Amino acid sequence: MPGAVAAMNIGGFQKVSLIDYPGRISAVVFTQGCNFRCPFCHNPELVDPARFGPTLNEAEIFAFLEKRRGTLDGVSITGGEPTLQPDLAAFAARLKAMGFLVKIDTNGSRPEVLRDLIDRRCIDAVAMDVKGPLKKYDRLTGVRNSGRTIEESIGVILASGLTHEFRTTVAPSLLTERDFQGIGRLVEGASSFVVQTYVRTKQLDPAVPPPEAEPPDLGKCAARVAPHATRVRIR
Repeated sequence: MPGAVAAMNIGGFQKVSLIDYPGRISAVVFTQGCNFRCPFCHNPELVDPARFGPTLNEAEIFAFLEKRRGTLDGVSITGGEPTLQPDLAAFAARLKAMGFLVKIDTNGSRPEVLRDLIDRRCIDAVAMDVKGPLKKYDRLTGVRNSGRTIEESIGVILASGLTHEFRTTVAPSLLTERDFQGIGRLVEGASSFVVQTYVRTKQLDPAVPPPEAEPPDLGKCAARVAPHATRVRIR
């Protein structure tokens, strides 16, 4: 129920963001835990249990959001992988009941959760990471058979009618320009696709990609996807 108190493992909270919910002013909730182990992941403290910090108090987050009604447009829920949280739907429903737009960032590994959130009308927007072509998923995620649900999740999002964005981080040595042709076919009919620039900061595996690796040309990567999506951007 929208009034119920959800129990989420929240590892971080950003009070204001101008970029996490495109076209909106949002707060950002970062959940702990992920079922992928992408070596280039830039949020290792939300992925590796050995690096988890204390979880945040939900009551304090909702108290802050209560004071920001009418100032913030929405809340973006990211991670980690938020679809692993058992109480995600209740949490999102409570945000909706407060009048906020809700956006989910996901790796697409749990299409059944996405479908449930959409059916319950708990969310207004979805952003999904497409790590690469399916044949490279195990290497890119560090998890065997990790690509098996990706096409289903993409289909669920495309059929939902919700505002959506698919995005791929161009990790040097892991992806090539040619890979984006396959990625484009995966997201056929998408309204928005983002080619994300890889930035070496803290990451799960500091050695992957190697520091000296050169990324493919981002413009050419975007051009490979352009025939398949309405809008393609480099960010």
